[in-house]
Amino acid sequence: MLSADFHLTKRHLGFLAVLIGVGLLIVSILYDLFGGSEGGFGPSQKAALALSLVTIFAGLTLIPLGDQPA
Repeated sequence: MLSADFHLTKRHLGFLAVLIGVGLLIVSILYDLFGGSEGGFGPSQKAALALSLVTIFAGLTLIPLGDQPA
């Protein structure tokens, strides 16, 4: 992977975006379960959930593009 002829492809970028989006989704839910306030989901948590879903969707649209350079 770290060879001189390695190129970041759209598929790699898509998997990375999905991984980041899922991580953000999990962190925002765990924050509400263990460290959040008593009032439920606030505006910043809703924004984090929306951002994570948009990131996952963008990553999923990049994966089928295959081995084209990013």
